[in-house]
Amino acid sequence: MFKELDPLLHSQLRLAVMSILLSVEEAEFVYLKEKTNATAGNLSVQLDKLSEAGYIEIEKGFVGKKPRTVCRMMEKGRAAMEEYVNTLRQYINI
Repeated sequence: MFKELDPLLHSQLRLAVMSILLSVEEAEFVYLKEKTNATAGNLSVQLDKLSEAGYIEIEKGFVGKKPRTVCRMMEKGRAAMEEYVNTLRQYINI
């Protein structure tokens, strides 16, 4: 019997964001938007879901008068990604 894949990470956009955050210390909203080709609205909603789950941390601030949103992966998110990948490997090795 296989474990179920984490439904929070199974969304294409959320998985893309988490994959990007795995390889960087932090990423700005604009960078994530460019890399995922997501709309600002959709990306914002998905980031909120990841943040509510404790997978990422979102820091909002300003650089001068320009808003700046930065995302960082939390330890819980790193563990969830590891579990997700391990579960995928089980499916692949049937």
